[in-house]
Amino acid sequence: MKNAATWADASAIALSGLCLLHCLALPLLASLLPLLGAWSEAEWVHGLFVALAMPVTGYALWRTHRRQCLPGSMWLLAGCGLSLLAAGALGWPLAKAETGLTVAGSLMLAGTHLWNALRRRHGHD
Repeated sequence: MKNAATWADASAIALSGLCLLHCLALPLLASLLPLLGAWSEAEWVHGLFVALAMPVTGYALWRTHRRQCLPGSMWLLAGCGLSLLAAGALGWPLAKAETGLTVAGSLMLAGTHLWNALRRRHGHD
């Protein structure tokens, strides 16, 4: 059972990393390789990352929470991270804020999952 939660946290951290890579590295690569430009600007990519992040985050935290209640601050951090990712994907409140919102949300989610993994490693699970 512990392996499934570890896998979920590792997957969520990897997805957050992919979001960061997408937001920070792809625009630079897109300026060098026009072919990647279409992918970096594709709106479906943002929706896909949010659609993957929500259930993976929920599953990872729920698995740990079933064994030991997680602090409310961890749930809050995860909720804020997911909210910022969703806001960035939707271009809300401004399309210009998309990268900042997405980067902040990705970092919050990665931090949540790292915190969750460390809690399990130190026997809080």
